[in-house]
Amino acid sequence: MELVTLHDVPLGRLLVLAGQRASNRWNKLLADRFGLTNSGMSVLIALHGRSELTHGELALRCFVKPATLTGIIDTLVKAGLVERRRDGTDRRAVRLALTLDGAVAAQSLISLISNPRPLTSVDADPAKAQVVREFLLEIIASMTDTEAAEVPILHGEESS
Repeated sequence: MELVTLHDVPLGRLLVLAGQRASNRWNKLLADRFGLTNSGMSVLIALHGRSELTHGELALRCFVKPATLTGIIDTLVKAGLVERRRDGTDRRAVRLALTLDGAVAAQSLISLISNPRPLTSVDADPAKAQVVREFLLEIIASMTDTEAAEVPILHGEESS
């Protein structure tokens, strides 16, 4: 099969290309507007609306390994967006929480993400948007650890 245009490219490859384009645009916006990476944004959103989380709880919510999270947290602590707190009952345990600046940044990010403006003419149609949503959720679930796939990502969603 000769691939002449994007209309000829298999769906999986289109998904990768769209993901790369969206990721590049999103990462630029995060860096320019908030001074954040996508990983930093995930941490702020995961902590938003919660008093504090353990390192392990936060790693699970951010879909990363605890070791990966350490560097992200270090960067956010230096930026004044997250703070480490000693657990009152176990001095060895550290809990993570947003600072006031971190809470403001998280709320701004959530507002930006929650913008109902469609990205394309396809997701402007609610029926088509639902099909795209189901497709993407199934891909994410099939490529994620089962336990992590059940973790809510946005503020206000609680696990059952």
